[in-house]
Amino acid sequence: MAVVAPSGPVPDERLSAGLDILRGWDLDPVVAPHTLDRHPGFDYLAGTDADRAADFQAAWCDPSVSAVLCARGGYGVQRMVDLLDWDAIRAAGPKVFVGFSDITALHEAFASRAGLVTLHGPMAAGVDFIKNTRAQEHLRATLFAPESVRTITAAEGSTALVPGRARGVVLGGCLCLLAAELGHPHARPSARGALLCLEDVGEETYRLDRYLTQLLRAGWLDGVAGILLGSWAQCESYESVRALLVDRLGGLGVPMVEEFGFGHEEGALTIPFGVTAELDAEAGTLTLDEPALV
Repeated sequence: MAVVAPSGPVPDERLSAGLDILRGWDLDPVVAPHTLDRHPGFDYLAGTDADRAADFQAAWCDPSVSAVLCARGGYGVQRMVDLLDWDAIRAAGPKVFVGFSDITALHEAFASRAGLVTLHGPMAAGVDFIKNTRAQEHLRATLFAPESVRTITAAEGSTALVPGRARGVVLGGCLCLLAAELGHPHARPSARGALLCLEDVGEETYRLDRYLTQLLRAGWLDGVAGILLGSWAQCESYESVRALLVDRLGGLGVPMVEEFGFGHEEGALTIPFGVTAELDAEAGTLTLDEPALV
């Protein structure tokens, strides 16, 4: 397993803790050369764009590497994703890829440019990973016993904002990143027919309103089959966020479940993207047609 840093700077001590957990699973995590770098001009980036891209490219195209796990999110993927050689990535074949938050842009790139299944899940240096057994165990089960997590059950307290069942391909991620992808030549044209997962962190309600309204105005949400809502950590009160989600998304008239249990929260579930599944909003379950990894 290669560990890479395509986004923000990685705290050394947290990375060390995450690596110890992975080694405890009998994995052999190899840290990419520039993972602990700092960009010389922008302290919110883990090294230069070229170096972050080179690390990712080398990891994915290395035949001895079967999985690539991101160290953390933050910001930076959109600066490096177009530096990748997607022909070479496709030629290297499918591998396991795990990350979330800013990594949403890579999930979208893998979907549109390589047609691969990816895992929206915890990262090696994430506090939500190194300090939470539930997050660790759900990722571990997804990696080593994917048949055992064919049905993903929402966190306790999850409720249906709009009841019903829906089927579609699971996709999504961080709301602000999905909105930021609009207009890119390789961006997904819409979420039509999909089960869309949405979450975000540290955003004021009016900004969340802006992202959702942008997606609505662009027609990106036209025909979406169902919606799963994750965490809204460090946003404003959940009451205001919930009211906004109902206001902006309820009119779509599709099954929608809140607080499903993925994203920036303790014990976050690992959600496979690029697989077909059925959402039962009232039961709070996402049932995959086939295991995420085969």
